[in-house]
Amino acid sequence: MDYQSNPSKKPKSTVSAKLDSILVKGDFDRPLFVIIMLLLCFGSVMVFSASYAYAYSSRDDSSFYIRKQLLYALIGVLAMWGISKIHYKVIQLFTPVIYGISIALLVLVLVIGTSEDEAKRWMNLGFISFQPSEIAKFALVLMLAWFAHKYRKRIMERDGTLATYTKSAVWSTVIPMLFVILTCGLVVLENHLSGTIILLCIGVSVIWAGGGKKSVYLIGLLAILLVVYIILFQQDFLKELLPAYQWKRIDMWLNPEAYDVQDDTWQTVQGLIAVGSGGIFGRGIGNSLQKHLFISQPQNDFIFAVLCEELGLVGAAALIILYMVFFIRCLQIARRAPDVFSTLTVIGIASHVMIQALLNMMVVTSIIPNTGIALPFFSYGGSSLTFLMVEMGIVLSISRFSRIQK
Repeated sequence: MDYQSNPSKKPKSTVSAKLDSILVKGDFDRPLFVIIMLLLCFGSVMVFSASYAYAYSSRDDSSFYIRKQLLYALIGVLAMWGISKIHYKVIQLFTPVIYGISIALLVLVLVIGTSEDEAKRWMNLGFISFQPSEIAKFALVLMLAWFAHKYRKRIMERDGTLATYTKSAVWSTVIPMLFVILTCGLVVLENHLSGTIILLCIGVSVIWAGGGKKSVYLIGLLAILLVVYIILFQQDFLKELLPAYQWKRIDMWLNPEAYDVQDDTWQTVQGLIAVGSGGIFGRGIGNSLQKHLFISQPQNDFIFAVLCEELGLVGAAALIILYMVFFIRCLQIARRAPDVFSTLTVIGIASHVMIQALLNMMVVTSIIPNTGIALPFFSYGGSSLTFLMVEMGIVLSISRFSRIQK
């Protein structure tokens, strides 16, 4: 019935119609929201506990870091809520632009970026500093998901006269890997090894979930085994291949006794002392000894060591379980998502959080060489936390369309 025949039913304005196509109606996944907020609150408590001694020593203000962290947490929550209200199809539409901007920033940081030690990875805009590689993490996820959705028919080819489909290695694996190689290659030029590893793992996860040829990954497995062999048995070759500071980190991990524990391996050793001294139940929240200038900047990459010291094995296990519950809930949302793009986006973002958390814990416990990897929701950092909450907003937006039985 049109407006002429029913004057009481007015047609929607153009602006209202556009808003209806952009904004999402319906509720997001509440269990996931609760998990995210638990991680954020838990992380904020640990930032304050880990940072107040260092903040008082370096800034003469014990609340310096927690105030900034809470400010960015608030900004992040608002950003998450705002993004969750936007229809994920809008995000899908602008994905090539988002990825293009991320690549442009990765190029730009090589020209005008600021350096941290040997790595040139920071962009300073005056009012905010950030690492373009943080944007590249979710931009790569979106791009791979967008590609798998757009070219799904080419990825799944009909097998001759049979009513079956086979996967095209070129469209399912080779072309998507070019996006991964481009992104990782630019991050390598920043001398940002940890960022490169995380991006590579995220990319492989999304390609695998999107239908990548499983036989192709045998090559990747062989490559990993080759790298392990070179690290363990061909160290002279590796020393010539890597920059001096990267080789030093690997050599300190392999031969810690050859380095000065008061200087080179100080951070690693103090972190291990913190982890070991926590025992089963820990010293109690706020009672860490190693955060008192033994672990340098304990609110950053080594915050997990402080958590282990204060909350013990029980606290560390609780955090790991919380991450696992987060990942499982994301997989449930991905399984119920309406299309390929939304499914792979959720899988990619969930993989990002889990991969980065796992690598951080492995660094702190010296399972892998010491390199700068933040613990999601926990490590101090305003821009990285904000970008992470934007990712959570995207997942919550998609969760509104999950086919959950009511």
